[in-house]
Amino acid sequence: MATKVSDHILERLRVWEVEHVFAYPGDGINGLLAAWGRADNRPEFVQARHEEMAAFEAVGYAKFSGRVGVCAATSGPGAIHLLNGLYDAKLDHVPVVAIVGQTNRSAMGGSYQQEVDLLSLYKDVASDFCEMVTVPEQLPNVLDRAIRTAYARRSVTAVIVPADVQELDYSAPEHAFKMVPSSLGLSSYAPVPAPDDIERAARLLNEGEKVAVLIGQGARGARQEVMEIADRLGAGVAKALLGKDVLDDELPYVTGSIGLLGTRPSYELMRDCDTLLVIGSSFPYTQFLPEFGQARAVQIDIDPHMVGLRYPFEINLVGDSRATLRALLPHIEPNKNTGWRKKIEKNTARWWEVMERRAAVDADPINPEYVAHSLNGLLPDNVVLAADSGSAANWYARHLRLREGMRGSLSGTLATMGSGVPYVIGAKFAHGDRPAIALVGDGAMQMNGLAELITIAKYWEQWADPRLVVAVLNNHDLNQVTWEMRAMSGAPQFLPSQALPDVAYAGFARSLGLGGLRVAKPQDVQGAWEAALAADRPYVLDFRTDPAVPPIPPHATLDQIEAAASVLKGDSDRAAMVRQGFKAKVQEMLPGSHHRGVKGGTEDGK
Repeated sequence: MATKVSDHILERLRVWEVEHVFAYPGDGINGLLAAWGRADNRPEFVQARHEEMAAFEAVGYAKFSGRVGVCAATSGPGAIHLLNGLYDAKLDHVPVVAIVGQTNRSAMGGSYQQEVDLLSLYKDVASDFCEMVTVPEQLPNVLDRAIRTAYARRSVTAVIVPADVQELDYSAPEHAFKMVPSSLGLSSYAPVPAPDDIERAARLLNEGEKVAVLIGQGARGARQEVMEIADRLGAGVAKALLGKDVLDDELPYVTGSIGLLGTRPSYELMRDCDTLLVIGSSFPYTQFLPEFGQARAVQIDIDPHMVGLRYPFEINLVGDSRATLRALLPHIEPNKNTGWRKKIEKNTARWWEVMERRAAVDADPINPEYVAHSLNGLLPDNVVLAADSGSAANWYARHLRLREGMRGSLSGTLATMGSGVPYVIGAKFAHGDRPAIALVGDGAMQMNGLAELITIAKYWEQWADPRLVVAVLNNHDLNQVTWEMRAMSGAPQFLPSQALPDVAYAGFARSLGLGGLRVAKPQDVQGAWEAALAADRPYVLDFRTDPAVPPIPPHATLDQIEAAASVLKGDSDRAAMVRQGFKAKVQEMLPGSHHRGVKGGTEDGK
């Protein structure tokens, strides 16, 4: 039997060592589906419940494996459904290739069923490379360039293959005019800035007395070098959310996450520093960086397109983080201002005491901060974590203390809801021998997570380690938006948009053959985590949490909280919100670690 274009696509993916394609079927890719049958399902077709979930799973796979994620969908609606997940990859700089079908060439331009102008539709999300294959000789060049570009640009690329082209006999490009042959492979590279630029940056950093370091996901391969330069500079290290797993939270000078979801010591680090070194991060929120003119600054980034953003940097070093830091370190002198580092470590230790006390505050029925905080002592050394967008991201950012060997991520830039569960599904296909945990809100779970439990049920038995825990913070509220309305608009909670119905998340999981438990009492939280992490199958924990616990910004003062509360006339949850806001913020006012919580009473005894 002759090799068809669809056969060659799968063959070329195998040569590129693609092991999984996250997808959903449709007649626009019938030729590919038939080829999968002939190829004994290699690479593996991983069937999501929805094309958007397939894209998110490809993103999670790419984030946690470092390899390209591949997703596939049919023409028209299938290709459209991929877009949200693909934009998540584009904005977080993750290599993902989308392979999508299209109507037959003979029908194009005829307003045919499911005909969408995919080249126009994809020209933004796949701006680095998007091509439609119209003759067999375009392959393998188009597919090779799509994969190579996704890796090189850390972005999204797309290959559009009309349904009739998939069925054509494959013929390779010839040694002839207007034929474009191709080759395989992409070697690793680690660019380093010019020596003069390295020396200029070193002089600037050596002149600083109060140095702050901000790291992002681009510093992930430079863990040892970041620690060494932070020690020599006597610096504190704050982390953008996508870089949360780059450096251990247990290091005394690591101040934790930065931004609205960040920590007080990270806020103070940026507020008080005189020198800033940013490594592998495009953290967007300028208001959380030092005041303009306050700090001299150096940026290191591998992408020249991303340097010079967010802050008036004096020196922009374009290069690989690890290689650049290695070139920089011999020029860095020990900082003699030891008081700066001591202050940072004191503030950070104090913050963790505050977090412990805030987690211990009573709530009705369970404090969501306690749910996250109590997980710290139980996290397996090689765990893979994902948090969904919403208030769950606050507790992931502030409470979870990641150690070396752990991985964690979320939708950092797009901040889309519904990515948490598909992320950990992608992670399990990347690392089937590692446990995975998703921390999600009930809004995200209802949006996407419930259906993807079916995907988990379909595939979990092929994973070497079956542990995948989905923890649902079930507060019957779209909580992050509720708090944003309160804090940013001074508006009360609008129940028609914010209130969510209760769902038997754990019961649904059990109906699929998974484990499941609803937890409604604080004293049961620790045991629930232990049971889920010891289970012989994926597990859903339905934690009944209090929507009145506020995700307080790191720079908020008690006066600001009370002022905000005073304008919330008519808020359906105003009394509980004010009480919980006070109880949480007061933990920062208490001296010493012996205070373990402010006990909130009942409604008539508060």
